[in-house]
Amino acid sequence: MSNKFLSTTSAFLLSTSMLVADVPKVTVDIAPIHSLVSKVMNGVGKPDLIIPAGASPHEYQLKPSNAKSLQNADIVFWIGEDLTPWLEKGLSSLTQDASITSLLGVDGIKLLSFREGALFEAHDHGDHDDHDDHDDHDHGKEKHDDHDDHDDHDHGKKKHDDHDDHDDHEGHAHGEHDPHAWLSPQIAKVWLNVIAAKLSEVDPDNAASYFSNAKSARDNIDSLMSEVNSILDPIRGKKFVVFHDAYQYFEKSFNVSASGAISLGDASDPSPARLSEIRRRVVDEAVQCVLAEPQYDPGLVKSVVEGTDAKTTVIDPLGVSLETGPNLYENLIRNLATNLAKCF
Repeated sequence: MSNKFLSTTSAFLLSTSMLVADVPKVTVDIAPIHSLVSKVMNGVGKPDLIIPAGASPHEYQLKPSNAKSLQNADIVFWIGEDLTPWLEKGLSSLTQDASITSLLGVDGIKLLSFREGALFEAHDHGDHDDHDDHDDHDHGKEKHDDHDDHDDHDHGKKKHDDHDDHDDHEGHAHGEHDPHAWLSPQIAKVWLNVIAAKLSEVDPDNAASYFSNAKSARDNIDSLMSEVNSILDPIRGKKFVVFHDAYQYFEKSFNVSASGAISLGDASDPSPARLSEIRRRVVDEAVQCVLAEPQYDPGLVKSVVEGTDAKTTVIDPLGVSLETGPNLYENLIRNLATNLAKCF
């Protein structure tokens, strides 16, 4: 009887290990995307995260464990070279069998270009047409569970007619488009379908779970958006300045508008002239809030608000202080809204 029990147990463990082995190895670049992928893989497996939430995506150096995770990956999800151009080299060395998805390049989303200058003028707030070609493609794998519901995020996009001088601005470390698209919950909903489709291509046995999880996650994001709109209702129309121009996807989603940015990009420090220009805006227009970020020098924010009535608070576009995993995304968006509202 004991031998029979051991034999049965061994067979169970073997079948379990085979089942686990069939789940694709998934690697993700940043914590907010890791959260979305974790949602879709819930109950099936867990993705690896390359860049810790507290590290800068622009300057992160791959560790041996990261390189191993990439080399072993069956599927990789990353924002794209506009956020982490250094990662492209590592991805190019992967086996041809690996599925690699740049989320900024998927069909059905509209990207925004960076707003030029320290101050964001009112005339910039129109429809942004530079990436319409994404909406015209047929992405068959994403036609599950009311995929069309993402289109409402196209309302109120920034319009830029002067892109030709885009590369001439101080310390610009990005590509053509603003890569912070995860701060649009509507875009996140599109990505959830893309993630489910890509996982299902590699792991069709779990396709039903992936798409069911993606549907639940999209429903949760709908509830989150309603909650965030309620949080932001009291401050609509009030003036604030961000540390760097990373929030326009969030602004469009929830109908709030920054008046300017202290720093042009994530990887550059503002010039004295830019700081002076922002400070004049804060004083002349009675800007009420200047937002800092946990990864950057608080002294820069202090120099802008010193001697004014503006308040400051910290907001975090990456989830530096949040626990990684499926709940990070909602907590990230909710915290952005909550901390912004508290600044007034």
